[in-house]
Amino acid sequence: MAIKKQYLKSKPICKVTFSIEAPDAKKVVVVGSFNDWNAKKAPLKKLKNGTFKATVDLDKDSSYEFKYVVDGEFVNDTAADAYAWNDFAGAENSIVTV
Repeated sequence: MAIKKQYLKSKPICKVTFSIEAPDAKKVVVVGSFNDWNAKKAPLKKLKNGTFKATVDLDKDSSYEFKYVVDGEFVNDTAADAYAWNDFAGAENSIVTV
């Protein structure tokens, strides 16, 4: 799992690339506070090596909770910037800070 951040000089935006190795998975999406936890808004593309990747534009100077959904199972990112307890989910969510 990995998170790559690319800050734009021309806009107050950071391009965040989410990636997760899931060679046996059929579908992976990233859901979070940046897309209203909507699984249809950020599908990850499967690469030949079994890694799923997607890039999302996020506003700078903010933190966002997120999780991966791997074939219907919620998974945290081991490379997250932090973790936060979520009472609604009854579990921790990953945090990315940009």
